[in-house]
Amino acid sequence: MASRKKSTQSRTRGKDPNPRKFKKKTSPLVIDKVEYVDYKDVDLLQRFISDRAKIRNRRVSGNDVQQQREVAKAIKIAREMALLPYAKRVASAGRGRPQRDGDYRRDAEPATGESTEKVSDESIDDTGVEDTGAEMAGETAEEMAVVGTEAEEA
Repeated sequence: MASRKKSTQSRTRGKDPNPRKFKKKTSPLVIDKVEYVDYKDVDLLQRFISDRAKIRNRRVSGNDVQQQREVAKAIKIAREMALLPYAKRVASAGRGRPQRDGDYRRDAEPATGESTEKVSDESIDDTGVEDTGAEMAGETAEEMAVVGTEAEEA
């Protein structure tokens, strides 16, 4: 049996190996015929910085490798000299949670003179009497009531 070699050319013939061709972007350094990227030339360096003060990458700016290195180095020096910001704050829409109905944490504080001390629901038992913690000491609520009535009679 003779084995047949499959040619890779026959499969790709007629099809472009890179279907997404794009026009290479021209660098602003080439357009302006800049020979030396100076860190003091803030207007030029601003073109290579995003609105959040990040250095744009080569694909976006159109620089070649050497130009990108020079631009990045100049931007870093200009940042250190406080000519360019390290980061900019961008005003954005509120990203917090929407206010919930009955949000008790955002309610107004009580007016002066009102007591801010509240009795929790857990401290009131079935009879509506506040739990004083005497049960922890071994006495029940009924014994406390009996002791309380005896004290009133005396």
